[in-house]
Amino acid sequence: MKHPLAERFDGAGKVLAELDARAADTRDHLAETRGTIDAYHPKRLRLIVAEVIDETATTKTFRMESLDREELPPFLAGQYVNVFVDGTSRPYAISSSPTRLGHYDLTVRRVPGGRISNLLLDTVETGQIVNTTGPMGTFHHNPLFHGEDLVFLAGGSGVVPAMSMIREVIELGLDRRFQLIYGSRNASDIIFRDELDAVAAAHPGISVDHVIAEPDAEWDGATGFLSVDVIAALAGDLGRRMVYVCGPQALYPYALEQLTALGHSRKRIRFEANGAPAAPAAQPHWPAGAEPGEEVTVTVGGASFRTRRDRPLLDALEDRRIRPEAACRSGECSLCRVRVVKGQVHTAAEAKLRLSDEQFGYTHSCVAYPISDVELEV
Repeated sequence: MKHPLAERFDGAGKVLAELDARAADTRDHLAETRGTIDAYHPKRLRLIVAEVIDETATTKTFRMESLDREELPPFLAGQYVNVFVDGTSRPYAISSSPTRLGHYDLTVRRVPGGRISNLLLDTVETGQIVNTTGPMGTFHHNPLFHGEDLVFLAGGSGVVPAMSMIREVIELGLDRRFQLIYGSRNASDIIFRDELDAVAAAHPGISVDHVIAEPDAEWDGATGFLSVDVIAALAGDLGRRMVYVCGPQALYPYALEQLTALGHSRKRIRFEANGAPAAPAAQPHWPAGAEPGEEVTVTVGGASFRTRRDRPLLDALEDRRIRPEAACRSGECSLCRVRVVKGQVHTAAEAKLRLSDEQFGYTHSCVAYPISDVELEV
């Protein structure tokens, strides 16, 4: 007996045959889809430290290999993984090329007083197992929007994503101009110096300019900070070149001021997310009269604790072993979203909130600060 649709439109027979074939398909499509997603975008990776490379007196590269797969998930040069350790986590950019997926290189510089950077540099050894997220982040090259003529302003360990980008250009033979202007405190602080200088000498499309803030008598290169005069002297007319900026937090407003003074469009400047603000109370929208050092009460699921106003909610929650999913810790990725049921929270300017977040009371806990007693839904 013919199906009632068989003569209703051209091609009906083919559609019906495909429906019959699908009805006989007993594959677990959900599991297959989940497997594909996990291969490219895993929630967690188990990595083993295959090698520890001393870069400078304050910087090491940890070469990480997978315990569970032949190749690590693909990533875009400039992206990071979030490293879980000591009850918290920190994002670290991948310095190796995305063409080499047998390992990830994570280059870590010591931060004075930094809880995690010091722990990693002082305790992590070859053979140690480390848990991370998969690669993520939006600080990467997009040829459609960014073009192929790029300037990268780096300060300190901000050179790490630039190194990944440069290595990719070389290994793929990309037709891309890449100028790195790299500021360091002194010559001994320059990470990847030998490799960068060798690359610049061998590849006409890549240039590397070092700028030293505290030069010794032997330094004959550029000195000072990444100022208007220094950028103009080294890069010339920026035109429509895309400018990437990565480094310590203090570099970002300074670089924006210098680039704006050069007449460069804000749309042609890209900043890497780089942590919670060092002084949230200095932001213009911090409520008047709210003393940063005073404590308030945070309530989650019926349990309460005290914390300072100027401590990020994510850090305060982790101290109590309440651990929302987190990655960037800079207000960008939104994984650490929590809902403010009661009370007032200062959400830092770094937060990339959705319109619906503001409408329904959500904030990014990594860059949110309790101004009054608050109740949260985590």
